Amino acid sequence: MPARTGEEFLARLRENPAEVWIDGRRVDDPTTHPAFRRGARSMAALLDMQHEPALRDEMTYDSPSSGDRVGMSFLTPRNAEDVVRRRLMMTRWARYSGGMMGRSPDYLNAGLMGVAAASSYFGANRPEFKANVERYYEHVRENDLCMTHTLVNMRRTRSAESVMGADDVGLRVMRETDEGIVVKGARVLATLGPISDEIMVFPSTVLSTMPDAESYAFAFSIPSATAGLKFVCRESFDLGRPSYDHPLGSRFEEMDAIVLFDEVLVPWERVFLLGDIELCNNAYAATNALVHMMHQVVIKNVAKSEFVLGIAARMVEALGSGHLPNVQGMVAELIIDLELMKACLRAAEADAAVDEWGVMCPDRPPLDVARNLFPKMYPRMVEVLQLLGSSNLMATPSGADFESEIGQELEHYLSTDTMSGLDRARLFHLAWDVACSAFGGRQVLYERFFFGDQTRMASALYNWYDMEPLKTRVDDFLAREPMM
Repeated sequence: MPARTGEEFLARLRENPAEVWIDGRRVDDPTTHPAFRRGARSMAALLDMQHEPALRDEMTYDSPSSGDRVGMSFLTPRNAEDVVRRRLMMTRWARYSGGMMGRSPDYLNAGLMGVAAASSYFGANRPEFKANVERYYEHVRENDLCMTHTLVNMRRTRSAESVMGADDVGLRVMRETDEGIVVKGARVLATLGPISDEIMVFPSTVLSTMPDAESYAFAFSIPSATAGLKFVCRESFDLGRPSYDHPLGSRFEEMDAIVLFDEVLVPWERVFLLGDIELCNNAYAATNALVHMMHQVVIKNVAKSEFVLGIAARMVEALGSGHLPNVQGMVAELIIDLELMKACLRAAEADAAVDEWGVMCPDRPPLDVARNLFPKMYPRMVEVLQLLGSSNLMATPSGADFESEIGQELEHYLSTDTMSGLDRARLFHLAWDVACSAFGGRQVLYERFFFGDQTRMASALYNWYDMEPLKTRVDDFLAREPMM
């Protein structure tokens, strides 16, 4: 099956839905449920881009196994041109949502590609796992499946001994059978879970060596509709309002969910790692899957920075405040944020090199810098929109108001030198949805913790970054003969 259309994606969700719970009720069909239906349609719109004649070569490529056109995000880059091809496709998807869909399918597609290219890493655990990884990548690519994933165990407490959720709530292997492994427990969070085809369950990479730790060491992937698997959702931020009033929440609700595994059977052919703590802890870094995922994320960050800057520029134009130094200073902050993200992305691609797995891999340090910067940048970007908009963010009559008998009056009082009253309210509804709404608040939280706790990420950068050449340079300088 080649790259799917949006309707094929929706049809699969209708025919084979996962077990999804929200507001105390089980969801029969996520494509019609008000919490998910418009987010699912936005996902379908991304897939439909693969079939636009003008975008065909940008969005898809010829499968090396079937010859069918498959999604470009699955491409295994072998040279610098391939890295650029993949970036152009990912940029197209990211700009569709203004970077507000952090878990569009290309994120995990890129990660899975990295995992499959390094399949021998998994074979070190058990030889058969190498073939499992390779077959799974081909299965997802050839069927254009949409994946969610989960990394972190649910925990009752943050005490040191509960790192893995060893107090009976974390996901663990209960037993092995002839058919596969049986797992039980809870994981957080599976963004996009309710409208996904498959869930990748990978180690959290912080496994300890405490007793019984091996039962928490695994990696596998199964269909989201597997028996015993449940997605329990937060409240929806699609409030059912028209897109004029909530332009982002009405379109791009990805949904986040707790995942419950109740004696779930994982067939052996879907198991990738088992019982090896060291391999689990190092899986993402050693395979470079993390780098390919970071590449996609920084592409998304660029699109999101562009979107916020564009909104800010239109707000300033509408309000006629561009001559004010404090306004210029705040917009300049957004320009700096955007250009920093673009510079990190460009540097990573310019210094890309073929890794030990034969994959052209973007350079990690600039991407690591970007993923450490953006969680600090984005909350300030949102604050800038709040400061630029001030009370105008609440002077936002609904679209229905403009269609009512007071519409002409609203138009008279809300119009500006450059914008009609209707368009001004539309713009500030958008700014509100970024900076003040429940949807916008979730985006801030999401970006703060996209890759985890900021202190832990900084520590990882400190421990990973190679400073030895720099220290040697300092030693050489100090060893120079003094000048007389």
